Amino acid sequence: MTRTIPTYLLACFLLFACTGTPPATAPVQTQPPVDYIRLPMGYIPNVQYAPFYVALENGYFREANIQIEFDYSYETDGVSLVGANSLHFSLASGEQVLLARSQGLPVVYVMGWWYDYPVAVAAFKEQNMKTPADLKGMKIGLPGLFGASYIGLRALLNAGGLQESDVILDSIGFNQVEALVSGQDQAVVIYANNEPIQLVSKGYEIDVLRVADYVHLASNGLITNEQTIANNPDLVRRMVKAILRGVEASLSNPNKTYEICGKYIEGLAQIDERVQREVLGASMEFWRADVLGKTNPESWENMQQVLLDMGLIPGELVLSEAFSNDFLP
Repeated sequence: MTRTIPTYLLACFLLFACTGTPPATAPVQTQPPVDYIRLPMGYIPNVQYAPFYVALENGYFREANIQIEFDYSYETDGVSLVGANSLHFSLASGEQVLLARSQGLPVVYVMGWWYDYPVAVAAFKEQNMKTPADLKGMKIGLPGLFGASYIGLRALLNAGGLQESDVILDSIGFNQVEALVSGQDQAVVIYANNEPIQLVSKGYEIDVLRVADYVHLASNGLITNEQTIANNPDLVRRMVKAILRGVEASLSNPNKTYEICGKYIEGLAQIDERVQREVLGASMEFWRADVLGKTNPESWENMQQVLLDMGLIPGELVLSEAFSNDFLP
């Protein structure tokens, strides 16, 4: 039997034969390029960085097309590098952002990590340190006249109606526990989530004055710069989202979080596990917030006032340019 080709098919055959044009194919799907990020941490590997370890371990950075390297080198000044646009991001505390902007560095705080300021002062019970006013006349050890510890101490002195001249400051580096135990200082400036736990584990009875109980200050978070925000806002959003997923996952499963920390902190298994788990738990309390990552304008106003009172910035800054909540998921 002879089969005839339908007219419309014959027309198609003739068209392809004349033009030589093959049928259209679906476009090839390409992956967006991966962004390499070196992130200054500001300290040695520690359980306090758990959200970043969790975000890396769970693939949150990879899903955000980010390849991340944690930079623990002491000499790295993350704020300056970000301000010079040599790096896209760094971890930094609120006072560092305002100090940098007062010097013309266009850094911007784009995600709050610690909701409350973790700096505190610790002293043995016999010092009877119950309020900031009780610090008067004390010899107080602190890492030095710089950074969050110094700013936090000045905030506590202000809360107690005291001046720096009302106390004796002793720059001791990061040896607060040893300085207190040895009797070198009557009180020491510490992080409320760390040294108090160490001291109690050694059997000492202490009193702790937390800055967060007296004034709300802008604390540790993620900073970028105005150039990155203008030229690559999507990168900022992806970075913020990956970290906040790490924070949320850390808070939801502390035991799993601690296990993950062991993969990124050399020698963690040889350290007192009970103490380290308590440090992690205490740190988590500083990360909790009604909206993870959101920074409070009032905390920036308070921080600016502390810096003005200390004479560390020459005048008021445009605070709305120093921080942003626009990149939260």
